[in-house]
Amino acid sequence: MNRYEQILIKYWGYSKFRPLQEDIICSVMEGKDTLALMPTGGGKSITFQVPSMAKEGICIVITPLIALMKDQVENLHKRDIKAIAIYSGMTKNEIDIALENCIYGKVKFLYISPERIATEIFRVRVKHMNVNLIAIDEAHCISEWGYDFRPSYLKISELRELVSDVPFLALTATAIPKVVDDIQDKLHFEEKNVYRKSFERKNLIYLVRELDDKLNYLVETINKVKGSGIIYVRNRKKTRETALFLSKNNISADYYHAGLNHEARNTKQNEWKVGKIRVMVSTNAFGMGIDKSDVRFVIHLDLPDSIESYFQEAGRGGRDEKKAVAVLLYNNSDKVKAEQRITTSFPEIKEIKAVYQALGNYFKIPYGGGKYMSFDFIISDFAKNYNFNIMTIHSSLKFLQREGYIELTDELFSMSKLHFLGGRDDLYKFQIANAKFDGFIKLVLRSYTGLFSDYVNIDERSLAKKANIDIEVVYKYLNNLKSLGILNYIPQKKNPLIVFTEERLDDKSLHISKENYEFRKSRYIERIDTMLHYASSNNKCRSQILLSYFGDKNPDRCGQCDVCTRRNELDLSKYEFDLILDELKEKLQYNLVSLDELVSKNGKNKEKSLKVIQWLLDNNKIIKDAQDLLTWNLEN
Repeated sequence: MNRYEQILIKYWGYSKFRPLQEDIICSVMEGKDTLALMPTGGGKSITFQVPSMAKEGICIVITPLIALMKDQVENLHKRDIKAIAIYSGMTKNEIDIALENCIYGKVKFLYISPERIATEIFRVRVKHMNVNLIAIDEAHCISEWGYDFRPSYLKISELRELVSDVPFLALTATAIPKVVDDIQDKLHFEEKNVYRKSFERKNLIYLVRELDDKLNYLVETINKVKGSGIIYVRNRKKTRETALFLSKNNISADYYHAGLNHEARNTKQNEWKVGKIRVMVSTNAFGMGIDKSDVRFVIHLDLPDSIESYFQEAGRGGRDEKKAVAVLLYNNSDKVKAEQRITTSFPEIKEIKAVYQALGNYFKIPYGGGKYMSFDFIISDFAKNYNFNIMTIHSSLKFLQREGYIELTDELFSMSKLHFLGGRDDLYKFQIANAKFDGFIKLVLRSYTGLFSDYVNIDERSLAKKANIDIEVVYKYLNNLKSLGILNYIPQKKNPLIVFTEERLDDKSLHISKENYEFRKSRYIERIDTMLHYASSNNKCRSQILLSYFGDKNPDRCGQCDVCTRRNELDLSKYEFDLILDELKEKLQYNLVSLDELVSKNGKNKEKSLKVIQWLLDNNKIIKDAQDLLTWNLEN
């Protein structure tokens, strides 16, 4: 057993690595910049956590997903590995203490959001850290060709000037070939170095069902299959309505979206994970960081915006390597809605500018101010104050983020935090001089550790219960002690945040390039069109379409999707079908041939050839002209 396996079994309890994990670890340990392409659930975090544990020093992990960041930090703490997260919304004092602990404490992992990299406080402190690895999660965000471009990612390469001779490990679950090259260029890799796990999922069956009555299909299908599943829909209201419909049809179901409070989300997640709830109906907020291996079906009731999104969400099925299905339900109304989304996702430039200026007024930010400041953002309140449509606000903010003016975080729940400002001796003197606070301070010190060296999560309800007092009394004590300079108290938060990554600009200085606008819009249309093609296609293996999109050369037919199953009904083996298909394509690609001539030219078994020809005609792969001559359909 090598040292990497020893670390793996000691901290994670696994005796062996999954395919490619150890190769990536060895590449990083050799000091090489590395790009790892691993599908959802492929174990990406192990590839930076194990090598960092094998070396002295700290690993910096960059990720835009605060919820995932906090989840990973919590999981590392459970394994007695010290980790810290720094993200927008933390106070300067919190960040200051966290960075000090990264320099002088025994912190092994610093998780940081990309917009924090450019701040002066981070840039000064990182030079004093013993950094052994820089891991970039969701690395596709660095590319304008990717589906979730974030300009803050472009600052990551500047870390090379601050921390020398440290390898970069870029990680992503979804990247087309152009993005793969772009990631390595933008991160200034010394040489191309890609480890690619095939995106093929042999145990996952991809199906598209074209139908109008989607809800009854859900009931019939879920009653036929066993195990737990996820149903993805596009909006919050639909999660509740669909879950209620399933419940009325005696299917154990619940709903989930980012608008629920933290406690409700945790309860729902846990009940689904342990099997109390069989089906979770959710927006795309569900699934990130949730490790449930035995999901037997993932059904999309609505059309996703891109192949990348679909592949990632569908990939949450069958992580235990047992058979699972990913079903996309589709009809003509989905195409109409997708085309409408192009308009709603790209408001006019003047509307985007109006939202930006209203945002500055809403937060009372002067022109030239606000850089790196973060603000709690309640979109409904903003819409009400400035009479904007919610979709216009959301799309404008997304565009402003892609232009590098702001960052919009995912919905953030932070527990209340506490940190004693002085030393123990100073606190003891205060307790003697202020007897009315003595009992409460002792209660806090008995309940939590580490309060002098760091901010610690606290639960006011728990303190109230232990002291047998009203929770309002706890708040009063904490706020009084804060005003007296004894401690820093940060109440819990549960809103998304807006971060101004540049100072506020006036209308003339706010430059939104027409070329950038058109480029982003055309890329969005391309992704929608590719998704529509996947949904409406009925003549190419689903797995082949997906794998080709992500750059796999000549992928095999899966033999089990809805398209392949129709082929299988011809009573031909895959080998026989492909052999005849290749012969026919060679003869028809640039020629007009009669049916009789084609069959006589095409080998000994006319019956099998006729079956394949009929299938090709039915699926518009070959076409007839006015004289009944056949040729290959070059447009299909």
